[in-house]
Amino acid sequence: MAYNLLKGKKGIIFGALNEQSIAWKVAQRAVQEGAEIVLSNAPIALRMGELNKLAEECNAPVIGADVTNNDDLVNLFTKTQEHFNGGVDFILHSIGMSVNVRKSIHYTENNYDFTHKGFDISALSLHRVLATAMKMDAINEWGSVVALSYIAAQRVFPDYNDMADNKAYLESIARNFGYQYGVKKKVRVNTVSQSPTRTTAGSGVKGFDGFINYAEKMSPLGNADADQCADYCVSLFSDMTRMVTMQNLFHDGGFSFTGVTQAVIEQMEK
Repeated sequence: MAYNLLKGKKGIIFGALNEQSIAWKVAQRAVQEGAEIVLSNAPIALRMGELNKLAEECNAPVIGADVTNNDDLVNLFTKTQEHFNGGVDFILHSIGMSVNVRKSIHYTENNYDFTHKGFDISALSLHRVLATAMKMDAINEWGSVVALSYIAAQRVFPDYNDMADNKAYLESIARNFGYQYGVKKKVRVNTVSQSPTRTTAGSGVKGFDGFINYAEKMSPLGNADADQCADYCVSLFSDMTRMVTMQNLFHDGGFSFTGVTQAVIEQMEK
């Protein structure tokens, strides 16, 4: 069911790769709610993924951008402003990558060149996106930026590796830039800490099935899926949440504030 929550709004969705992607679901949901969007991903992802399929479905242009490259971001915002004949009202940052995770390098043995690359892509990219948008006045007043995070930013999940550090820094950037952009133009910036979700990136984490099963047992409402995350992101893009900013918002079925559940106790007693 659609409610026209984003009627007349325009936005950029970063990070959709295939139908498993949360960003893919957010794009679909935003359009269902009346928005017009631009889709963006890294050039290599455009070659590997299925973004053209989503673009056709959403009637959206695809503008490639390497989020570690300032020139690419300037080009993205320039072309987006030309396409919309003005600024955007919302941005989804759904970008994360760890070479250490991909290569199964233990956290205590991290290759720091890989660490720097993952940090640049997964966290510093949010700062680049926001800094470029601010300089180009690319986000309209009362706009909304949402970046996807995970509770490993606050708690230890050993196999999440250096992505935990990346997410912690991502959340810090959201707070600090949220202040700056709020003062300057009433733009709000939040992170959504989502339940473990079966995406292409998430499935690459060692023991991911165990993550999901444990979280399901530890969450009073169960795990939130990608479609439900899309609903939540749309609510944060909408005017219904105008005064919410600089927050890390847990969308995890209650996992983040549950000490233990009966289901986990019974499992441990077997």
